[in-house]
Amino acid sequence: MVTPTASWRVETRTRASSLFIVAAIVIVVAGLVAPAFIGRGMLRDLFFILTMLVLAQSWNLLAGYAGLVSVGQQAFVGFGAYTMFACVSLWGINPVSAIILAGFAAAALSVPTGFFVFRLQGAYFAIGTWVIAEVVRLSLAQWKALGGGTGTSLPSGATRDLAIVTWIGEAFGVRSSHAVDILTYWLALVLAVLAIGFIYAFLRTRQGLGLAAIRDNSEAAGALGVDAGRLKWAVYLSTAFVTGLAGALIYVQTARISPDAAFSVIDWTAYVIFIVVIGGIGTIEGPIVGVLVFFVLQNMLADYGSWYLLILGIIGIVVMLFAPRGLWGLFADRTGIQFFPVRRILAGGSSSSKSDAS
Repeated sequence: MVTPTASWRVETRTRASSLFIVAAIVIVVAGLVAPAFIGRGMLRDLFFILTMLVLAQSWNLLAGYAGLVSVGQQAFVGFGAYTMFACVSLWGINPVSAIILAGFAAAALSVPTGFFVFRLQGAYFAIGTWVIAEVVRLSLAQWKALGGGTGTSLPSGATRDLAIVTWIGEAFGVRSSHAVDILTYWLALVLAVLAIGFIYAFLRTRQGLGLAAIRDNSEAAGALGVDAGRLKWAVYLSTAFVTGLAGALIYVQTARISPDAAFSVIDWTAYVIFIVVIGGIGTIEGPIVGVLVFFVLQNMLADYGSWYLLILGIIGIVVMLFAPRGLWGLFADRTGIQFFPVRRILAGGSSSSKSDAS
């Protein structure tokens, strides 16, 4: 006789996400060839959007998924930037290699700082990360070889003399300064794609599922065998590494650094938190939406002086009141669309199998 048996499977991909993969590939390819068609000003705007997106995705992984609300990520931005400057100015390493070393240096910094902040919980954790950032800032401000409190600039020709910069200049028919902007833009695009890809792939693993369980209920997750401490350490080190890369890349593009700028809590933490909150914390799409909204608001409100921050604050409060899950969360709740689905969906059906009749 024929008896039906249930066939169940766990799915994460949706129709919208499958279509988005194709769109994302097109967007990335278009981004790679964009320097041939856009001006230098727009190139710098795209660089700003991409680097802020990397910082926002990193903070979102830390706070939105691991539940570690840090207000001291500027420590890794600044430390990565200063490491890059030291590599280039003091040791003669080329800037591209120095960016990678800066990421590892930021990750190394997160080890001793992690032993301190992981002893703290909640608001104390947040304050502890800010205190560490201030300690690092004050320490590097004493480094006379890199300008002390006033800062310093990259050596003349450090980026312009790179072989790849020369090739870009010849290929696009632009000056060396423009070629440097193209190079840093390409690096920012690659870093953004890799950061988003890494976070998405990680969240789809068993460790990513465990991370979500820790965020929702740490004690229950521990009872089910999830090693909360190990996962939080992995996320903390990973976000420090990515943040250090972004910080170094930002200051390769600006070519000048100072302690106050490199460790600015407003530029590298407050704005990043704003981006994630208005976009949608705990989603990969949220920071993408948030950084675009932030860029538009910044350009619209830049002429309003100190009112600029006040208006941003009001907008943030309004979004949190009427859309607690951010703009993307509001959109996803109403449409069910997810471009980066990480939730497991149990899909089932019936199949027929034959069994022997008695």
